[in-house]
Amino acid sequence: MARAFHSSGDLIADRRASYADMLFDSGDHAAAADLMAQALELVPGWTAGRFRLGELLEAAGQADDAAAAWRDVLERDPEDRFGAGLKLASTGRVPAPAMPPLAYVETLFDAYAPTFETALLDKLEYRVPGLLAEAIEKHGSGRRYTSVLDVGCGTGLMGPYVRPVADYLAGMDLSEVMLQKAAEKQVYDDLAKGNVNEFEMTLQSVDLVIAADVFVYVGDLDRAFAAIAKSLTVDGLFVFSVENQEGSDEPVLQPSLRYTHSQSYIERLLAVHGMALISLARETIRLDRGEPLQGLIVVAKLAN
Repeated sequence: MARAFHSSGDLIADRRASYADMLFDSGDHAAAADLMAQALELVPGWTAGRFRLGELLEAAGQADDAAAAWRDVLERDPEDRFGAGLKLASTGRVPAPAMPPLAYVETLFDAYAPTFETALLDKLEYRVPGLLAEAIEKHGSGRRYTSVLDVGCGTGLMGPYVRPVADYLAGMDLSEVMLQKAAEKQVYDDLAKGNVNEFEMTLQSVDLVIAADVFVYVGDLDRAFAAIAKSLTVDGLFVFSVENQEGSDEPVLQPSLRYTHSQSYIERLLAVHGMALISLARETIRLDRGEPLQGLIVVAKLAN
C-alpha cells in the first residue's frame, strides 16, 4: 500500500514533509531524513511525522536512529496506531508480537479506504476475490448458501462474487471507513464493525465463511479459527487466503508488516479446531514491488 498522509497542522512542516517524500522517491534517503527532521523541529509533537522519520532513517541506513524514532512514537502513542512496535519487531529490535495492535490495523485501513480498491486492482493486480470465488464454485458444486459471512470484508470486493449464491450476506470489518465503502456497493444484507479474533455468532449458524486477504493482519490465527469453527454449520465451508512462507511453522512478521503463514501451520491449526482441509492451492495473489507474491487459497470444512 502507498503511504497515507497525516497532516501536522502546520503548513510549512507539511510542505517539508512532502518534499522529504519526494527526495525519498528519488532515492536520496539521507536528504529526505534530514528534511523530515527539520519539519519535526517545527512540530515536535507530530507523532505521524516522527514515525515517518523512522522509515526515512531506516532507508538511509541509520538503523539505530530509526529505532530511537519508533521508540519515541510508542511512548507518545501507546496504542501504536502507526505500527512502531511492528517496525521494531520487523527489524529485530524486539520480539515479533503474535498479532498486530488493533489500533494500528484500524488506523491503517481507515486511512487507505478511499484509494484501497484503485491501489489493489489497478496497481497490484489483486486476484484474491476471484480466486476464492473459483474455489467456492468448484467445491460448492452449485449450491446456494443460507448465510454467508465475509470476515474482514474491507470495501466489499468479495461481495459481488458471492451475492448471487447467498440468501443472506453479512460483512464484518475493523475499519468503519471500509464498511462505509462496502455499503455503497449495496450487496450486503448487514455490515458490522468487529474483530475476527473476538466476534461471536450463533452456534452453527453460517454455512460459508470467507476471509479474503485478512489473516495477513491477524498473525496468530488460533482465536480466529476457533470462532469460525463454532459458527460453521455441519456442511459449511471456510474459504480463505494467506500469504505463504515455508521457513517457519509459526506466523512470520515480514518487513511489509504483514504476516505470512506456512501450509503446515494452516493444516495444524485447522485440525486443532476440528476442521478438515478440502483443498489448498498455491497461487500468485498480487504483485509486491513489481514481483509476483505467492499465497495459499484454502477451502476447509468441519471434520466428520
